[in-house]
Amino acid sequence: MSEELSMILDDAKETMHKALEHLEQELGKIRAGKANPQMLDGIHVDYYGSPTILNQVANVSVMDARTLTIQPWERNMIQPIERAIMAANIGVTPQNDGNVIRIFLPPLTEERRRELVKRAAGEGESCKVAIRNIRRDAIEQVKKLQKDGLSEDAAKDAEKDIQDLTDKHIAIVEKHLGVKEKEIMAV
Repeated sequence: MSEELSMILDDAKETMHKALEHLEQELGKIRAGKANPQMLDGIHVDYYGSPTILNQVANVSVMDARTLTIQPWERNMIQPIERAIMAANIGVTPQNDGNVIRIFLPPLTEERRRELVKRAAGEGESCKVAIRNIRRDAIEQVKKLQKDGLSEDAAKDAEKDIQDLTDKHIAIVEKHLGVKEKEIMAV
């Protein structure tokens, strides 16, 4: 296989891997019945005029299976943190005692569990679409190389390798979704 083909394949593999990493991050944000500090990833707090990630202005920890505690580094950051959590619309209401913010997670109803499974499936579908787009781009690059003189056999082999890579990554997405669905539906 030519150096250009292996570069195309390596690039596709790396980009598909990044899509999987993104899926794992997004699935981590979907709560599955127990408190998880990852739920608050992506929440930005107004820290003296600049948006700052929550875990850079406070310590986020799990108190028990249904409670998260947020201990700000600076006491005057309690109100901005509380506002940021409310604005993030993650389905919880922070409670503040002046020193610490607590987030109590209500038990999940059957209906809410089904919504979370649908949301996880939506994230999985976006990841699959991203992987298929990567496949399409890689195959287009192979076809350009074929126009520039690459043999038809080499092009077909490269396309088969790209398709195998795509199938492997989509199977991994399905596996992640299955695990997350079991986790969400477990009572």
